[in-house]
Amino acid sequence: MNRHLLLLALCQGLFLTNNVTFIAINGLVGLQLAPWGWMATLPVAGYVVGGALSAPLVARMQSRIGRKRSFQAGLLVAAGSAAACALAVTLGSFWMLVTATVVAGFYSANAQLYRFAGPELAAPGFAEKALSLVLAGGIVGAFVGPNLASATRSMLPVAFAASYLALIGVAALSLLALSFIRFPAHVAPAKGASTGRPLAEIARQPAFVVAVAAAALGYGVMNLLMAATPLAMQQCGLPFSDAAFVLEWHVLGMFVPSFFTGHLIRRFGSLPIMVAGALLNFACVAVALSGVDLMQFLVALFLLGVGWNFLYTGGSVLLTTTYAPEEKTRAQGAMDTCVFATMAVTSIASGAMVTTQGWTWLNIGSLLPIALVSAALAWLALQQRAERVAALAAGR
Repeated sequence: MNRHLLLLALCQGLFLTNNVTFIAINGLVGLQLAPWGWMATLPVAGYVVGGALSAPLVARMQSRIGRKRSFQAGLLVAAGSAAACALAVTLGSFWMLVTATVVAGFYSANAQLYRFAGPELAAPGFAEKALSLVLAGGIVGAFVGPNLASATRSMLPVAFAASYLALIGVAALSLLALSFIRFPAHVAPAKGASTGRPLAEIARQPAFVVAVAAAALGYGVMNLLMAATPLAMQQCGLPFSDAAFVLEWHVLGMFVPSFFTGHLIRRFGSLPIMVAGALLNFACVAVALSGVDLMQFLVALFLLGVGWNFLYTGGSVLLTTTYAPEEKTRAQGAMDTCVFATMAVTSIASGAMVTTQGWTWLNIGSLLPIALVSAALAWLALQQRAERVAALAAGR
């Protein structure tokens, strides 16, 4: 850990403050403003769709102008889109709110790359720990996000308008922290210089396929259940303060393990940690199906958070083994495009399923992507075993 890595972890925490506040309030605001109930989570989906659309653009920006300038541009968009969200909820305009969250996705696409910038600020040989420690900064969001949403909910005559305005201050604080980070000098690729293998060739590697699948589907399951939780708890008669409390523990589950996930990956490898993440997701669904009291929501969402951490961190570390330095923005952008696309689908499905089919069937439906992740991990394990056997045979 060094000063620059610590500040980047703080930026990650402020990014998660933005995300958790959005998750806590966008579905409820959407339910108030949407023409039909099933559209309630479209503002949540808009944020994710905006990230998916922006991910390729952000990858190109970072290749041309560097990490820092791209991150700064993302934060300026975050402040502007938060102001637009506040205006939309004040005017009662559902589609203006959805549009503003789509624009905010540009910030999300930038900030998702904080984790890959972390290893560039650390000594060689500590990539796993640096990536994991940057993600650990999300603990800030675990405490600040839900409490910010609760504290500002009724500060203005229109519910949650002040919550969106508070996110402008969060973006400004992140801009200040970012200004003190010294990233490695950026050298734009010279015209005609080699930029490495085409993405199609990189993507044919089994490790790349599984890294992306684990990150995307792990994020998709987490988003499917997390986005629906405030709505499901409201349907079950639980107050918003309980939903904020559950989200706080969920985000703690997402990021507290990051203090040791990097060490575990370094010791045992990415694959066993991702397998543990898939098992924790199965455990989450089992707890969620056991009842709808506060404690079931809390334990299920905490397990979901830890499972996401193992899958997402493990997948991100595994991805770093599949590309050369000159290929990094291409490979990282491809992963995040897949992550955002999966999240977009699950954000829309989340609101539709929880308002029409209920919390139980939403959890049952989440078993399919968890099973697909498990199958992908088993396939990669068999691939790696076959490679080891072939290497041993060739060495004889």
